Amino acid sequence: MPPGGGGPMTDCEYSQISTHSSSPMESPHKKRKIAARRKWEVFPGRNKFFCNGRIMMARQTGVFYLTLVLILVTSGLFFAFDCPYLALKITPAIPVVGGILFFFVIGTLLRTSFSDPGVLPRATPDEAADLERQIDIANGSSSGGYRPPPRTKEVIINGQTVKLKYCFTCKIFRPPRASHCSLCDNCVERFDHHCPWVGNCVGQRNYRFFYMFILSLSFLTVFIFAFVITHVTLRSQQTGILNALKDSPASVLEAVVCFFSVWSIVGLSGFHTYLISSNQTTNEDIKGSWSNKRGKENYNPYSYGNIFTNCCAALCGPISPSLIDRRGFVQPDTPQPAAPSNGITMYGATQSQSNMAAATPLLQSEPSLTSDELHLPGKASLGTPCTSLTLGQPTPPSSMPNLSSEATLADMLPLKEELVGHQFLTPEEAPSPPRMLAGSPLAHSRTMHSLGLVSQDSLHEDSVRGLVKLSSV
Repeated sequence: MPPGGGGPMTDCEYSQISTHSSSPMESPHKKRKIAARRKWEVFPGRNKFFCNGRIMMARQTGVFYLTLVLILVTSGLFFAFDCPYLALKITPAIPVVGGILFFFVIGTLLRTSFSDPGVLPRATPDEAADLERQIDIANGSSSGGYRPPPRTKEVIINGQTVKLKYCFTCKIFRPPRASHCSLCDNCVERFDHHCPWVGNCVGQRNYRFFYMFILSLSFLTVFIFAFVITHVTLRSQQTGILNALKDSPASVLEAVVCFFSVWSIVGLSGFHTYLISSNQTTNEDIKGSWSNKRGKENYNPYSYGNIFTNCCAALCGPISPSLIDRRGFVQPDTPQPAAPSNGITMYGATQSQSNMAAATPLLQSEPSLTSDELHLPGKASLGTPCTSLTLGQPTPPSSMPNLSSEATLADMLPLKEELVGHQFLTPEEAPSPPRMLAGSPLAHSRTMHSLGLVSQDSLHEDSVRGLVKLSSV
């Protein structure tokens, strides 16, 4: 007996209640561990990513690998077959200078190809919807419609009017000098062009590295071509030109590759030197955006008026950070960017459809009655043909209830306001069809649905309006 107890204590065993349900329907809140995904895995553009999102390239990379192979093979043959002879006969500085140029070319090429060129993030569905509302307000159309947004906006930059175009894919107004790349399917800030030789777009964040690449490649090509010719010339002085070509066939291959490449590379370097000195892009120069042919008052608002200042701004200015955060984690509640509409956008369609749904809630939510469920006295089922009405003044059918007053028709034809304010009933609250309440809005909708099924082949909208006029008389 326990101390202070009044009697023997009965031993009790407590059974543990199992919180694990055997049925999946009884455990709706069971959480599963979902691996976090990074943003580059759900990136909407046509790009390829490597090294967990650190490397970003276009999908078409075949020409990039060709560029890399040509540089590696040509430079490798030069260092293997020409540099030993030139270092011995002329100076050891030749392979050193060639090595510095080679590594600079490879470094700038990889930096251009593997970096974000300045991709602008797409608008989320909420941002796109907010922009559509702003466009509707600006156009003076508050109600939902199918009016497309204006394609451009105008801003003033250094006294020059610049148009901002709307991108239907990214659903944003592109900032000045930005353009949409059709190959990568992205809007790129300060878009210059899409270069297949580097396998990426050339934009604000990698243009300086692209310019350094083509400029250093021009020097490397001229350097290799000049010293290959020197090598063959020195050998031909000793053994003759034919024997020199036979002794160094690699030099012949290098000379051919460099000869056909140097013209395009040097020309491209000179063209971009002109663009940098005038602070233009290839896209602007091809379109003639700041050409005097468009007008005497047309000028480049981005130029500083000084060649040296323009070059410093393009090559020595700060590099803006990436805006897409491709290595960031996707949050579960973060809305994804809006899907492209292929250039066709129905603005206001969502709002108009929601208004239609609100105006007819019962017609969308209630099931239709079959012929087995509907039995009206004196009428055949839906399977039998209905009696056709002759043309002329509409007459009510025999099964139609007595339309003696406008109140009866008003009860049968609910107003739009009653339908909009109608509260939906749960299956437990809704009465069965035989015992339906006569004054409820649900009964009115059932009556209208039943009449529409019985007389759908003989009555139309004009007949109902004629009945309204007859009853009012």
